Amino acid sequence: MTIGRIAFLGSGETSLAGGRIFESLARLISDPLRVAVLETTAGFELNSFQVAGRVAEFLQVRLQNYKPTIDIIPARKKGTEFSPDNLEVLKPLLSANIIFMGPGSPSYAVRQLQGTLAWDIIRARHRMGATLIFASAATISIGAWALPVYEVYKVGEDVHTKRGLDLFADYGMNLSFVPHWNNADGGIDLDTSRCFFGMERFEQWRSLLPPDNIIVGLDEHSGVILDFETGTCEVSGVSSVSVLKSNGMDIHPAGVKFPLGELGQFSPPSPIEHGIRPDVWEMVINASKVETEEDAPAPEVLALLEERKTARAQKDFAASDRLRDQISALGWVVQDSKEGQKLVKK
Repeated sequence: MTIGRIAFLGSGETSLAGGRIFESLARLISDPLRVAVLETTAGFELNSFQVAGRVAEFLQVRLQNYKPTIDIIPARKKGTEFSPDNLEVLKPLLSANIIFMGPGSPSYAVRQLQGTLAWDIIRARHRMGATLIFASAATISIGAWALPVYEVYKVGEDVHTKRGLDLFADYGMNLSFVPHWNNADGGIDLDTSRCFFGMERFEQWRSLLPPDNIIVGLDEHSGVILDFETGTCEVSGVSSVSVLKSNGMDIHPAGVKFPLGELGQFSPPSPIEHGIRPDVWEMVINASKVETEEDAPAPEVLALLEERKTARAQKDFAASDRLRDQISALGWVVQDSKEGQKLVKK
Protein backbone atom coordinates (compact mmCIF):
# COMPACT_ATOMS: atom_id res chain seq x y z
CA MET A 1 0.00 0.00 0.00
CA THR A 2 1.04 3.61 -0.59
CA ILE A 3 1.48 5.99 2.34
CA GLY A 4 -0.29 9.25 1.44
CA ARG A 5 1.29 12.68 1.35
CA ILE A 6 0.91 15.08 4.27
CA ALA A 7 0.85 18.87 3.92
CA PHE A 8 1.20 21.43 6.70
CA LEU A 9 0.27 25.10 6.28
CA GLY A 10 1.49 27.87 8.56
CA SER A 11 -1.70 29.84 7.85
CA GLY A 12 -3.85 30.96 4.93
CA GLU A 13 -5.64 27.77 3.92
CA THR A 14 -8.09 29.88 1.86
CA SER A 15 -5.43 32.24 0.50
CA LEU A 16 -3.74 32.13 -2.90
CA ALA A 17 -0.77 30.29 -1.39
CA GLY A 18 -3.02 27.77 0.34
CA GLY A 19 -5.04 27.23 -2.81
CA ARG A 20 -1.90 26.39 -4.76
CA ILE A 21 -0.99 23.69 -2.24
CA PHE A 22 -4.49 22.18 -2.37
CA GLU A 23 -4.44 22.20 -6.17
CA SER A 24 -0.96 20.70 -6.45
CA LEU A 25 -2.12 17.80 -4.27
CA ALA A 26 -5.50 17.38 -5.97
CA ARG A 27 -3.71 17.11 -9.31
CA LEU A 28 -1.92 13.98 -8.08
CA ILE A 29 -5.11 12.13 -7.09
CA SER A 30 -6.97 9.81 -9.42
CA ASP A 31 -10.61 10.51 -10.19
CA PRO A 32 -12.90 10.94 -8.42
CA LEU A 33 -11.66 13.52 -5.93
CA ARG A 34 -13.34 13.23 -2.53
CA VAL A 35 -12.49 15.84 0.10
CA ALA A 36 -13.46 15.64 3.78
CA VAL A 37 -13.28 18.81 5.90
CA LEU A 38 -13.34 18.12 9.64
CA GLU A 39 -15.00 20.52 12.07
CA THR A 40 -13.32 18.98 15.12
CA THR A 41 -10.63 21.61 15.69
CA ALA A 42 -13.30 24.33 15.96
CA GLY A 43 -15.96 22.05 17.46
CA PHE A 44 -16.19 24.13 20.65
CA GLU A 45 -17.27 27.20 18.67
CA LEU A 46 -20.97 27.84 18.06
CA ASN A 47 -20.27 28.51 14.37
CA SER A 48 -17.94 25.55 13.75
CA PHE A 49 -20.02 24.54 10.72
CA GLN A 50 -19.39 27.95 9.19
CA VAL A 51 -15.66 27.76 9.96
CA ALA A 52 -15.43 24.45 8.08
CA GLY A 53 -17.95 25.64 5.50
CA ARG A 54 -15.77 28.56 4.42
CA VAL A 55 -12.97 26.14 3.63
CA ALA A 56 -15.36 23.80 1.80
CA GLU A 57 -16.73 26.67 -0.32
CA PHE A 58 -13.20 27.83 -1.14
CA LEU A 59 -12.20 24.33 -2.24
CA GLN A 60 -15.35 23.87 -4.31
CA VAL A 61 -14.32 26.88 -6.38
CA ARG A 62 -10.54 26.40 -6.31
CA LEU A 63 -10.71 22.72 -7.27
CA GLN A 64 -13.67 22.97 -9.64
CA ASN A 65 -11.62 21.61 -12.54
CA TYR A 66 -11.27 18.34 -10.60
CA LYS A 67 -15.04 18.06 -9.93
CA PRO A 68 -14.61 17.28 -6.24
CA THR A 69 -17.14 15.83 -3.85
CA ILE A 70 -16.68 17.83 -0.64
CA ASP A 71 -18.12 16.69 2.68
CA ILE A 72 -18.04 18.54 5.99
CA ILE A 73 -17.55 16.11 8.89
CA PRO A 74 -19.27 17.58 12.00
CA ALA A 75 -17.30 15.45 14.49
CA ARG A 76 -17.41 18.16 17.14
CA LYS A 77 -17.39 16.65 20.61
CA LYS A 78 -17.21 13.30 22.34
CA GLY A 79 -20.38 12.08 24.03
CA THR A 80 -22.71 14.08 21.80
CA GLU A 81 -24.73 13.41 18.66
CA PHE A 82 -21.81 14.84 16.71
CA SER A 83 -19.16 12.65 18.29
CA PRO A 84 -15.87 11.62 16.65
CA ASP A 85 -17.04 8.09 17.51
CA ASN A 86 -20.34 8.35 15.61
CA LEU A 87 -19.94 6.31 12.40
CA GLU A 88 -22.92 7.99 10.72
CA VAL A 89 -21.15 11.34 11.07
CA LEU A 90 -17.86 9.90 9.85
CA LYS A 91 -19.00 7.88 6.81
CA PRO A 92 -17.55 10.26 4.15
CA LEU A 93 -14.11 9.76 5.75
CA LEU A 94 -14.14 6.13 4.66
CA SER A 95 -13.76 7.09 1.01
CA ALA A 96 -12.07 10.51 1.25
CA ASN A 97 -8.75 10.85 -0.57
CA ILE A 98 -8.05 14.33 0.80
CA ILE A 99 -8.74 14.98 4.50
CA PHE A 100 -8.39 18.51 5.88
CA MET A 101 -8.38 20.00 9.38
CA GLY A 102 -7.74 23.66 10.09
CA PRO A 103 -8.42 26.55 12.49
CA GLY A 104 -9.61 26.21 16.09
CA SER A 105 -7.95 25.06 19.30
CA PRO A 106 -5.05 22.57 19.24
CA SER A 107 -5.73 21.33 22.79
CA TYR A 108 -9.43 20.84 22.06
CA ALA A 109 -8.64 18.88 18.88
CA VAL A 110 -6.31 16.56 20.78
CA ARG A 111 -8.90 15.92 23.52
CA GLN A 112 -11.68 15.21 21.06
CA LEU A 113 -9.76 13.02 18.60
CA GLN A 114 -7.34 11.00 20.72
CA GLY A 115 -8.38 7.33 20.76
CA THR A 116 -11.53 7.88 18.67
CA LEU A 117 -12.99 6.14 15.66
CA ALA A 118 -12.38 9.29 13.62
CA TRP A 119 -8.66 9.31 14.40
CA ASP A 120 -8.31 5.60 13.56
CA ILE A 121 -10.12 6.10 10.23
CA ILE A 122 -7.94 9.11 9.34
CA ARG A 123 -4.76 7.17 10.08
CA ALA A 124 -6.01 4.11 8.18
CA ARG A 125 -6.98 6.16 5.13
CA HIS A 126 -3.56 7.81 5.15
CA ARG A 127 -1.86 4.42 5.15
CA MET A 128 -4.01 3.52 2.15
CA GLY A 129 -2.87 6.57 0.19
CA ALA A 130 -5.16 9.43 1.23
CA THR A 131 -3.59 12.88 1.43
CA LEU A 132 -3.79 14.69 4.77
CA ILE A 133 -3.70 18.50 4.94
CA PHE A 134 -3.42 20.41 8.20
CA ALA A 135 -3.44 24.16 8.79
CA SER A 136 -3.11 26.49 11.75
CA ALA A 137 -4.39 24.86 14.99
CA ALA A 138 -4.63 21.41 13.39
CA THR A 139 -0.96 21.64 12.45
CA ILE A 140 -0.10 22.02 16.15
CA SER A 141 -2.39 19.21 17.30
CA ILE A 142 -0.85 16.61 14.98
CA GLY A 143 2.61 16.79 16.55
CA ALA A 144 4.11 14.84 19.43
CA TRP A 145 3.82 17.98 21.57
CA ALA A 146 1.08 20.57 21.13
CA LEU A 147 2.00 24.19 21.78
CA PRO A 148 -0.58 25.42 24.40
CA VAL A 149 -1.36 28.65 22.55
CA TYR A 150 -4.72 29.52 24.07
CA GLU A 151 -3.73 28.45 27.57
CA VAL A 152 -0.62 30.65 27.70
CA TYR A 153 -1.28 33.50 25.25
CA LYS A 154 -4.98 34.01 26.02
CA VAL A 155 -5.60 32.59 29.52
CA GLY A 156 -2.27 33.47 31.07
CA GLU A 157 -1.17 30.04 32.29
CA ASP A 158 2.51 29.37 32.84
CA VAL A 159 4.44 27.83 29.96
CA HIS A 160 3.90 24.06 30.04
CA THR A 161 3.76 21.05 27.76
CA LYS A 162 0.81 19.13 26.34
CA ARG A 163 0.90 15.91 24.40
CA GLY A 164 -0.35 16.06 20.83
CA LEU A 165 -2.00 13.43 18.64
CA ASP A 166 1.52 12.33 17.65
CA LEU A 167 0.63 11.12 14.15
CA PHE A 168 4.28 10.55 13.25
CA ALA A 169 4.83 8.10 16.10
CA ASP A 170 3.23 5.60 13.68
CA TYR A 171 6.31 6.04 11.50
CA GLY A 172 9.03 6.20 14.13
CA MET A 173 9.40 9.99 13.92
CA ASN A 174 9.37 12.52 16.78
CA LEU A 175 7.97 15.74 15.33
CA SER A 176 6.14 18.82 16.59
CA PHE A 177 4.80 21.68 14.47
CA VAL A 178 4.44 25.41 15.05
CA PRO A 179 2.45 27.49 12.50
CA HIS A 180 2.38 31.31 12.37
CA TRP A 181 6.15 31.06 12.87
CA ASN A 182 6.90 34.59 11.64
CA ASN A 183 3.73 36.28 12.89
CA ALA A 184 4.17 40.02 13.44
CA ASP A 185 0.69 41.09 14.57
CA GLY A 186 2.17 42.57 17.74
CA GLY A 187 4.22 45.10 15.78
CA ILE A 188 7.29 46.58 17.46
CA ASP A 189 5.72 46.50 20.93
CA LEU A 190 4.92 42.79 21.30
CA ASP A 191 6.71 39.73 19.96
CA THR A 192 4.00 37.47 18.52
CA SER A 193 6.28 35.25 16.48
CA ARG A 194 6.34 31.50 17.11
CA CYS A 195 2.54 31.31 16.94
CA PHE A 196 1.94 34.29 19.28
CA PHE A 197 4.20 32.81 22.00
CA GLY A 198 7.10 35.13 21.28
CA MET A 199 10.71 34.00 21.22
CA GLU A 200 11.26 34.03 24.98
CA ARG A 201 8.26 31.89 25.91
CA PHE A 202 8.83 29.62 22.92
CA GLU A 203 12.36 28.86 24.10
CA GLN A 204 10.97 28.10 27.58
CA TRP A 205 8.51 25.67 26.04
CA ARG A 206 11.14 24.10 23.85
CA SER A 207 13.42 23.53 26.84
CA LEU A 208 10.69 21.36 28.41
CA LEU A 209 10.57 18.98 25.44
CA PRO A 210 12.70 15.86 24.98
CA PRO A 211 15.97 16.79 23.24
CA ASP A 212 15.30 14.41 20.33
CA ASN A 213 12.04 16.15 19.39
CA ILE A 214 12.33 17.95 16.06
CA ILE A 215 10.27 21.13 15.63
CA VAL A 216 9.01 22.30 12.24
CA GLY A 217 8.18 26.02 12.14
CA LEU A 218 5.91 27.17 9.31
CA ASP A 219 5.83 30.79 8.22
CA GLU A 220 2.46 32.32 7.44
CA HIS A 221 1.08 31.67 3.94
CA SER A 222 3.73 28.98 3.57
CA GLY A 223 3.68 25.23 3.88
CA VAL A 224 5.50 21.97 3.35
CA ILE A 225 4.40 18.78 1.59
CA LEU A 226 5.87 15.52 2.88
CA ASP A 227 6.11 12.81 0.22
CA PHE A 228 6.95 9.46 1.77
CA GLU A 229 7.34 7.66 -1.57
CA THR A 230 10.05 9.98 -2.87
CA GLY A 231 11.49 10.76 0.57
CA THR A 232 11.28 14.53 0.02
CA CYS A 233 9.75 17.61 1.62
CA GLU A 234 8.69 20.43 -0.73
CA VAL A 235 8.29 23.97 0.59
CA SER A 236 5.55 26.07 -0.97
CA GLY A 237 4.09 29.54 -0.41
CA VAL A 238 5.59 32.98 0.10
CA SER A 239 8.22 32.45 2.79
CA SER A 240 9.98 29.50 4.43
CA VAL A 241 9.94 26.51 6.74
CA SER A 242 12.37 26.12 9.66
CA VAL A 243 13.57 22.81 11.08
CA LEU A 244 14.86 22.99 14.67
CA LYS A 245 17.00 20.26 16.22
CA SER A 246 19.11 20.16 19.34
CA ASN A 247 22.18 21.06 17.27
CA GLY A 248 20.74 24.03 15.37
CA MET A 249 18.16 25.27 12.88
CA ASP A 250 17.89 24.96 9.09
CA ILE A 251 15.69 27.34 7.09
CA HIS A 252 14.24 26.12 3.78
CA PRO A 253 12.76 28.81 1.49
CA ALA A 254 9.72 28.36 -0.73
CA GLY A 255 10.39 26.49 -3.93
CA VAL A 256 13.04 24.12 -2.58
CA LYS A 257 12.95 20.46 -1.66
CA PHE A 258 14.88 18.87 1.16
CA PRO A 259 15.24 15.24 2.25
CA LEU A 260 12.55 13.76 4.47
CA GLY A 261 15.42 12.36 6.52
CA GLU A 262 15.97 15.84 7.98
CA LEU A 263 12.78 15.22 9.98
CA GLY A 264 13.90 11.82 11.26
CA GLN A 265 14.11 8.26 10.04
CA PHE A 266 10.79 7.32 8.40
CA SER A 267 9.75 3.71 9.04
CA PRO A 268 6.27 2.52 8.01
CA PRO A 269 4.46 0.23 10.47
CA SER A 270 4.79 -3.49 9.93
CA PRO A 271 2.21 -4.84 9.46
CA ILE A 272 0.74 -1.73 7.85
CA GLU A 273 -2.38 -1.81 10.05
CA HIS A 274 -0.39 -1.91 13.30
CA GLY A 275 -1.81 0.36 16.00
CA ILE A 276 -5.27 0.66 14.42
CA ARG A 277 -8.19 -1.32 15.81
CA PRO A 278 -8.72 -4.43 13.63
CA ASP A 279 -12.45 -3.75 13.20
CA VAL A 280 -11.74 -0.20 12.00
CA TRP A 281 -9.05 -1.36 9.58
CA GLU A 282 -11.41 -3.96 8.12
CA MET A 283 -14.17 -1.35 7.82
CA VAL A 284 -11.90 1.02 5.88
CA ILE A 285 -10.61 -1.78 3.62
CA ASN A 286 -14.13 -2.97 2.83
CA ALA A 287 -15.32 0.58 2.11
CA SER A 288 -12.39 1.02 -0.28
CA LYS A 289 -13.29 -2.20 -2.13
CA VAL A 290 -16.89 -1.08 -2.56
CA GLU A 291 -15.79 2.32 -3.88
CA THR A 292 -13.38 0.70 -6.33
CA GLU A 293 -16.07 -1.62 -7.66
CA GLU A 294 -18.57 1.23 -8.01
CA ASP A 295 -16.04 3.43 -9.79
CA ALA A 296 -15.00 0.81 -12.36
CA PRO A 297 -16.70 1.11 -15.76
CA ALA A 298 -18.78 -1.86 -16.84
CA PRO A 299 -17.53 -4.08 -19.72
CA GLU A 300 -20.28 -2.61 -21.91
CA VAL A 301 -18.86 0.89 -21.38
CA LEU A 302 -15.31 -0.26 -22.16
CA ALA A 303 -16.52 -1.97 -25.35
CA LEU A 304 -18.25 1.21 -26.53
CA LEU A 305 -15.11 3.21 -25.71
CA GLU A 306 -13.04 0.86 -27.87
CA GLU A 307 -15.56 1.21 -30.73
CA ARG A 308 -15.34 4.98 -30.42
CA LYS A 309 -11.55 4.83 -30.57
CA THR A 310 -11.80 2.93 -33.86
CA ALA A 311 -14.39 5.36 -35.22
CA ARG A 312 -12.19 8.36 -34.43
CA ALA A 313 -9.18 6.68 -36.05
CA GLN A 314 -11.31 6.24 -39.20
CA LYS A 315 -12.49 9.87 -38.88
CA ASP A 316 -16.09 8.69 -38.61
CA PHE A 317 -17.07 11.52 -36.30
CA ALA A 318 -20.80 10.90 -36.57
CA ALA A 319 -20.31 7.40 -35.17
CA SER A 320 -17.88 8.80 -32.57
CA ASP A 321 -20.52 11.26 -31.34
CA ARG A 322 -23.21 8.57 -31.25
CA LEU A 323 -20.98 6.27 -29.19
CA ARG A 324 -20.09 9.14 -26.85
CA ASP A 325 -23.80 9.70 -26.20
CA GLN A 326 -24.32 5.99 -25.53
CA ILE A 327 -21.48 6.01 -23.04
CA SER A 328 -22.96 9.12 -21.41
CA ALA A 329 -26.33 7.37 -21.03
CA LEU A 330 -24.51 4.67 -19.04
CA GLY A 331 -23.17 7.24 -16.57
CA TRP A 332 -19.74 8.07 -17.97
CA VAL A 333 -18.23 11.12 -19.67
CA VAL A 334 -15.56 10.72 -22.33
CA GLN A 335 -12.77 13.29 -22.27
CA ASP A 336 -10.50 13.55 -25.31
CA SER A 337 -6.91 14.71 -25.04
CA LYS A 338 -3.63 14.28 -26.88
CA GLU A 339 -3.01 11.23 -24.66
CA GLY A 340 -6.25 9.61 -25.88
CA GLN A 341 -9.66 8.95 -24.36
CA LYS A 342 -10.39 9.14 -20.64
CA LEU A 343 -13.52 7.99 -18.81
CA VAL A 344 -14.87 10.11 -15.96
CA LYS A 345 -17.84 8.93 -13.95
CA LYS A 346 -20.79 11.34 -13.87
